[in-house]
Amino acid sequence: MLPLSPGRAESHGFEYKRNGTLSLFAALNTATGQVLGKTAARHTSEQFVAFLTDIVASQCERQEIHVICDNVSSHKTQRVRDFLVRHGNVRMHFTPTYSSWLNQVENWFSRIQRDVITRSVFTSVQDLGRKLMRYIREHHKNPKPIKWKYDDPSRRIRQGLIQ
Repeated sequence: MLPLSPGRAESHGFEYKRNGTLSLFAALNTATGQVLGKTAARHTSEQFVAFLTDIVASQCERQEIHVICDNVSSHKTQRVRDFLVRHGNVRMHFTPTYSSWLNQVENWFSRIQRDVITRSVFTSVQDLGRKLMRYIREHHKNPKPIKWKYDDPSRRIRQGLIQ
């Protein structure tokens, strides 16, 4: 989930008028790079379960689905627990506090921030939502999995010591 605020640049460049907020739910298939996204006015457990329902519907029946989430309270409600009971093929995993970078969808959110939101002008929450969904549709034309690599072997931890 990425809370987003459409805004309009003012004369000083750093001030803006907030026209409302929008939440973006996104699920990244780490094997293919495909993203399923949905915007919502708020980040509630009801909206989250609706998104989980969309994820389940987009997959083959009985496909094992692993959902990696941050520790937001809307991810841990009774409504979510009830959903998980009804969908035994869905498993929830939670990143530790301050470890959201472990979740690959966060890398994708940073791309949206850079490619769509930064220095953009949105006339309304609906305009922001349209531009986000357009970005997701364009991404679907040529998805690629995120490949992490560590290029500096001299900085790797060896025998309990940082070198």
